Amino acid sequence: MTEEQRPEPDTRFSRASAHRLSQYLRCLGTEARSGGTVSSVELAGAVGVSAAQVRRDLAALGHLGQRGIGYDAAGLAQAIRHTLGIDRNWRAVIVGVGNLARALLRYQGFRNQGFLIVGLFDTDATKIGQIIEGLPVEPIAAIPERIPQLAPEIAVLTLPSEPAQCVADQLVAAGVRGLLNFAPVLLQTPSSVQVVNVDLAIQLEQLAYQVQLRHGHDSPDDAEDDSSDSDPDAP
Repeated sequence: MTEEQRPEPDTRFSRASAHRLSQYLRCLGTEARSGGTVSSVELAGAVGVSAAQVRRDLAALGHLGQRGIGYDAAGLAQAIRHTLGIDRNWRAVIVGVGNLARALLRYQGFRNQGFLIVGLFDTDATKIGQIIEGLPVEPIAAIPERIPQLAPEIAVLTLPSEPAQCVADQLVAAGVRGLLNFAPVLLQTPSSVQVVNVDLAIQLEQLAYQVQLRHGHDSPDDAEDDSSDSDPDAP
């Protein structure tokens, strides 16, 4: 891909647009590896948006598509990775080494996408010193000293809500620039620090709302109540 085809460094996407780019990238996997092409209609069908929306999103990446042919999948994947900033490695640490953290550590997709976990921190004395997936668990108290040494740009918080803000403050002060927050609390950070909140309870609430919206408002209890109100003289 030539430099003229790449987006300018100051290109900005909304979070919704950036999210769609990530979805397009997931859809390109096989085609990108095989050197094939993909159309806006195919991407639209896979992601659940219109083909026009796909074309608008991808037009901001440069002149990548050809009318009647589509997009070169490998070139498009490269352009998306460049735009998302994942055409290089990102160093990250995890704070709070519970079951969720262990599952994240075992997920190979992070490394495949260029996210390298370089440090683990916890307050539990029984976990300090344990080796998990090749990394030692260190005390949270060591964050001010160890973060500059490990040089992560991102931290993943998988700890309870109570210590989350204090830990976030320490990470930011030590130089971390982005937080992926699984703690059920909204963190306060400087505008220069990016935070993505992953609250599974909120996601379930939103899913419940969408299911209710699509399939009506009756709950199973309502259905039972309705059946009891049927005509008593009916056979």
